[in-house]
Amino acid sequence: MDWRQAASEFLKRPLGKVRARGSESPAQAPPAAHLALGARGEGLAADLLERAGYRLVAANFQLPVGRNLRGAIVQAEIDLVAYDSDTLCFVEVKTRRSDEFAAPEANVDLRKQRQITRAARAYRRAFGLINAPHRYDVVSLVIPPESAEANVDAQPPRAQLLRNFWTDAKFRKRRWL
Repeated sequence: MDWRQAASEFLKRPLGKVRARGSESPAQAPPAAHLALGARGEGLAADLLERAGYRLVAANFQLPVGRNLRGAIVQAEIDLVAYDSDTLCFVEVKTRRSDEFAAPEANVDLRKQRQITRAARAYRRAFGLINAPHRYDVVSLVIPPESAEANVDAQPPRAQLLRNFWTDAKFRKRRWL
C-alpha cells in the first residue's frame, strides 16, 4: 500500500472528539485566559487553513516521543495536521495578544521544532506515511484584547500562514565520511 492509499484510508476514518485544553469536564472552572486564547487561536487557524485549501485531518494530536534527561516521558503535541493537495502538513499555531516585543512565530524555537519533528515522524510511522511528502507550517496569530466599550475601534485578529517554516534537514544526524 503506497502512502496515497494509506492517506485516503485514514481520511475515511471518523475524527474523534477534539476538546480544547482545559475543558476536560463541564463541572470544572473555566479555563485560564491563556488556554482560552490558545483554543480560540487554534479555531481561527483551522478556519484560515480551510479557506486556503487545506484538508484538516487531526487537531491536538498528542503522543509520547521519548524521555528527558530525568527519565520523565516527553509528550509532544501537533496542533493541526492537514493536507495541502498531496503534501502532509504539520502545523504549529502560535497565538499572542500583541506582537509588541516579538512576533508569535519567534516562539517556535529549536526545541519546539525538534519536538514537532519527532512527533511528526512518529505520526507518519504510525499511519504508514513514511515516504509521503510533508512539511512544517506555522500559523502566527495576534488577537488584540477587546476593549470594554462597544468595540468601535477594536482591531480584528491578524493571521499569517508561514509555509515550510523549517525542514527535517536541520535535525538529521550528520555522518562522517
